[in-house]
Order: sequence, then C-alpha cells, then structure tokens
Amino acid sequence: MNMKERILVIEDSAAINELICINLETAGYEPMPFWDGDAVSAWLHDEKRQWIDLALLDVMLPGKDGFSLLPELRALKIPVIFLTAKDDLNSKIHGLKDGAEDYIVKPFEMLELLVRVEKVLARYRKESEVFVVRDVEIFPEERRVTKAGKEISLKPMEFDCLLQLVKYKNIALSREQLINTLWGVDFDGETRTIDVHIARLRKKLDFQDVIQTVPRIGYRLTCP
Repeated sequence: MNMKERILVIEDSAAINELICINLETAGYEPMPFWDGDAVSAWLHDEKRQWIDLALLDVMLPGKDGFSLLPELRALKIPVIFLTAKDDLNSKIHGLKDGAEDYIVKPFEMLELLVRVEKVLARYRKESEVFVVRDVEIFPEERRVTKAGKEISLKPMEFDCLLQLVKYKNIALSREQLINTLWGVDFDGETRTIDVHIARLRKKLDFQDVIQTVPRIGYRLTCP
C-alpha cells in the first residue's frame, strides 16, 4: 500500500547508471536515470516534476557538475549521496560541507550502496513524514493537523482515526478494523462509536466528500 520511494540516478556512464537502476528496482525503489547535469537542472525547475526521495549524484557530468547541482537539489529538500571517482580529501570535504548526506568513491560494492541508501532514506522518513490531503497536512510525529496553514484541534482518538484512514487511503476500512487499531481487540463498546469520530473529522476538516461511507462496511478516505 506504500508508494515506492523514487531515486534520481545522475550518472553519465550508461553502464553504471543502468546497473544502479537495476539494483535499486530489485530492492523495491523507483529509479529515475539522468546522464546530463543540465537536463537534471531543467527538470528540477519544472513545476510538473515528480516528488523525489533521494538523489545519487556523480560529480563529473556533462553540463552542470555535481557540485553545482547539489544546492539545487538541497533547495528542494532532496537528500544527496555523491557517487564519484574523485577520491581526494578536498572533494569529499566540499561535498559533505555543502550538504551531501554521504560520499561514496567508485568503484563500490552494490550492497554497500543499497545499505547507505536505506540509512539515508530511513533518517528522512522519520524527520519529514507528512500526509497531505487537499489543504490538510497531518504530522504524525508531532500529532498535529493543519488546514490551509491553520492549526486544527483534534482529540487523540480523532487524530488516530484520521491517521489510519490516511495511511490506508482509497481502501475501505471496516468499523471493526478501525476499532481494533484504536482501542484494541478487547474493546467491548458499540462499534458505532467510530461514527461519532468520523462525523467530527468531516466537520472539522471539511471532509464530507473525502471520508466516504462504504455501505455495510465502514469508511474510506479518498484522495489521489
């Protein structure tokens, strides 16, 4: 049910680029290959660009080099791992001081690359996870919800109910599933209790058409 994490592979060697992409795809990621620095820069400034979770960046590229692309990637909050043949200390210091998360010198073992990729992604998942539905933002770590930038006060169970619906968006969840998640399997109250929380969420967030009733089952949060 989770979307694949999307990784830019910015490497001008076609053979290395393809090898990295194959291994990333096998590991469950969605790689996006680029071979030219100018093409990457143009894509980053395109409003229709896709969300990116990480960039693997070569230093020596046709067009803009990796050091020039780094601030453009960081401005979009895209973490960067350098993959480069430049193994001198000054280059490493340059890359890391300017904001790269890691610096891997070629040649490298593919398993090592995958481990470092996972470590960086895990760190960013924890720091930046946020769910967005229309003009509503849900921050799980902070247990905070905003609508059009304004803080919305939710009771603890309302927040937990909303979080479950968002995590499993577009999937019908039964009242029993929601209750088991929120109160545990030993809950012996009325299953319609969940309806009260849903009604409050719809009103507070203007989600009348976003949280849909699924007849004889429960509820589904619908969003792209």
